Amino acid sequence: MKVVVSLVGRFHAFDLAEQLEKRGYLGKLVTTYPKILIKRWKISKKNIISSPLLEIANRLKNRIPFVSDQGASLLIKRIHTFKVSKQLNDTDILVAWGGSSLKAIIKAKKMGIPVILERGSTHHSFQMRILEEESEICGFEFTPDYYIWERDLLEYELVDYISVPTNFVKNTFLQYGIPEGKLLVNAYGVDLSSFYQIKKDDDIFRVIFCGQMSFQKGVHYLLQAFTELGIEGAELWLIGGMDPTMESYIRGFLSDSIIYKGSFPQSELYKLYSQGSVFCMPSIQEGMAMVQLQAMACGLPLICSEASGGEDILSVDGEEGFVVPIRSVSGLKEKILHLHDNPNLCKSMGEKAKKRVSSGFTWDDYGDRTILNYEHIVSKIN
Repeated sequence: MKVVVSLVGRFHAFDLAEQLEKRGYLGKLVTTYPKILIKRWKISKKNIISSPLLEIANRLKNRIPFVSDQGASLLIKRIHTFKVSKQLNDTDILVAWGGSSLKAIIKAKKMGIPVILERGSTHHSFQMRILEEESEICGFEFTPDYYIWERDLLEYELVDYISVPTNFVKNTFLQYGIPEGKLLVNAYGVDLSSFYQIKKDDDIFRVIFCGQMSFQKGVHYLLQAFTELGIEGAELWLIGGMDPTMESYIRGFLSDSIIYKGSFPQSELYKLYSQGSVFCMPSIQEGMAMVQLQAMACGLPLICSEASGGEDILSVDGEEGFVVPIRSVSGLKEKILHLHDNPNLCKSMGEKAKKRVSSGFTWDDYGDRTILNYEHIVSKIN
């Protein structure tokens, strides 16, 4: 079995390609990322087709004169998919990331090659509906990109399978009419050699959030909850980039107890997680926030929304963490205060969280599930 993996960018494609490589199933990884940035994954250079100039163009497309972002993006993806199409001979499966491989998907279908679409988020129509609702609640401007929306819907129709990370995401696809037999649910993993617990430097009760500071991530609800609690001596650390639409909002909350740490490389995150007491991910819609797995591997219990993907990680609500409804400030307050007031419970849940992700949520576990899915798909053809 030979599998071609195609995408513009990175996402978890390199982890997937590494799992395929170690099992002898990787045909080619076709990406815009330069090979030098992929070397930490154990993927043979001969199996990587890289287009670093396309990656640079993709990152700078809003600065290209006389060309719209959409026009530049379309050209980049057409060049990328042309390169993918040249790799399809003797291929058993094409795994294509949503939004970056439409022409290659069409060619693979003509060649009779089964196509799996990787969708890391909810169904596009569900995502747009939730964000539109949030814009009305919070008063920010939201204008959908209808071209991308229509393209995604076309991809859903064309491909043979759609791989999603959680049952929450699966249910959004079912809600919009995608047949259940077309959906593969496969949770992502965590690299335990990169994410592990080290000694905490102090006794401060500290809530950690890591991710893009955006309305989609629900960080504004966490800020409100933490501020209203007013726990003496406690801290909230915000780690990650800041969406311009939220910058003025977040800046208004920053204080000695609410600290914006900014962005850090992945290799440094375990040090920050290890200084926390609890990890909070209050997304209003999410595929599966991998930072949740990372933080749990570093010994933090999880407080997550029902839309973060965290519900699929926890064995039982209340065992390694808690699940709260989206937009629930009261739910966040209740669970944060409960863990603050019960430090032994907080520590015990953190230990259980660490154990939970070490068995079932490593990248090898993800790879095992992936291969079972792929072998079943190929066997149906043969």
